[in-house]
Amino acid sequence: MKKTCFVAGLWLLGSQAALAQQAPEAAKPPLGFFVTSTGLGKGADLGGLAGADAHCQQLAGAVGAGHRTWHAYLSTQPSGGQPAVNARDRIGKGPWANAAGVIVANDVAHLHGDTLELAQLGNNLHKKTAYTEKGEALKGVGDTPNEHDILTGSKPDGTAYTDAADHTCKNYTSSGEGTVRVGHFDRTNGGRTGGNVSWNSTHDSRGCSQENLVATGGAGYFYCFAAD
Repeated sequence: MKKTCFVAGLWLLGSQAALAQQAPEAAKPPLGFFVTSTGLGKGADLGGLAGADAHCQQLAGAVGAGHRTWHAYLSTQPSGGQPAVNARDRIGKGPWANAAGVIVANDVAHLHGDTLELAQLGNNLHKKTAYTEKGEALKGVGDTPNEHDILTGSKPDGTAYTDAADHTCKNYTSSGEGTVRVGHFDRTNGGRTGGNVSWNSTHDSRGCSQENLVATGGAGYFYCFAAD
């Protein structure tokens, strides 16, 4: 009797193990956010918003995510009778996951810390989550070269500048005169108050050329979000 129970117990354990092995893993969220693995090579001249969006779409397509609609996280300033465009209004509703399936933000309000509670909570965008479309880590503070400057042309709340200064390299059409606002994807203080913690609005670049972007710690990369 004891032998029978022992054999039955082994069979039960074996069956449970087999079922556990057969249980499907939870599907990871689809790619919805990445930092471009390459720039366009012309500094902050991206061909305007249309050129930047096309670059996002092309990079996403190369990793099997081209069925989604991709927009660059970039704001533009009023120019030539055209109104400003806010980056936060271009990226859909979220949530957005990186190439590893990790959610970087649940929605637009979470991404930008629109309320005091959300600001204290912080989004999940930092050095360990801001991957390229290929799932590769980027070089930030402490790496060689440091390429943590990400083009945004935006205020911390994701809206456009409306003053007379150029914060977008002439709405991403200049590789010469002007400056562009950048954020630091690595958020060197880990999201704490103070320091260079802003992922989307830390400082202006030295200029718009590729050389000037490199000189201030960048490479002409920008954020891409799935807007659908």
